[in-house]
Amino acid sequence: MCTCEPKKRVTGVYGGSFNPIHVGHVSMASEIVRQGLVDEMWLVVSPQNPLKDSGLWDDDFRLQLARAAVRDVDGVEVSDVEFGLPKPNYMIVTLETLSERFPEREFVLVIGQDNWDCFQRWYRWEEILKRHRLIVLPRKSNEPARNTLCLDEQAMARVQFVDTSLINVSSTWIRAELSDNPDYDGEFLPAEVWEIIKKKIK
Repeated sequence: MCTCEPKKRVTGVYGGSFNPIHVGHVSMASEIVRQGLVDEMWLVVSPQNPLKDSGLWDDDFRLQLARAAVRDVDGVEVSDVEFGLPKPNYMIVTLETLSERFPEREFVLVIGQDNWDCFQRWYRWEEILKRHRLIVLPRKSNEPARNTLCLDEQAMARVQFVDTSLINVSSTWIRAELSDNPDYDGEFLPAEVWEIIKKKIK
């Protein structure tokens, strides 16, 4: 009789404020699944980022937009797990909570090059790297990811630098367009997201 444990479903976790979610987020998540790096991607909407300033749109509104953006995207879902955690929340707590709730899954942390550059500032970052594999995305489509931490060979074996084509757009730019450009027509926003935002700002 085989006593082997069943293979766990590999779930990528990408946390962010998604303020608002844009086509770059959705494209990135979908591409990681398409490449077979994970079985599925969960976009975790953060009520508060300890390393960023405030100025976030309403939590429930950002969650609504994120869910609308991925509603018809295969392999990509949105999680509100951090909404029930103490603030400010840290990714190690998110990963611990998810692992406890879904023991049948292996959670892989997906971060951008900018977060990798400051990873040593993350709360209990050594534990994250010990317990979870990491996928690091390039900052821009023409800028490959690179290691900036002095880690031993065993730790680096748990970090995968991938070459994905990223859409060069930011939520900050979109918010500025919404605020300052009366002719802004929803560029770089999923159509479903733009329709919801239009109703909100009218």
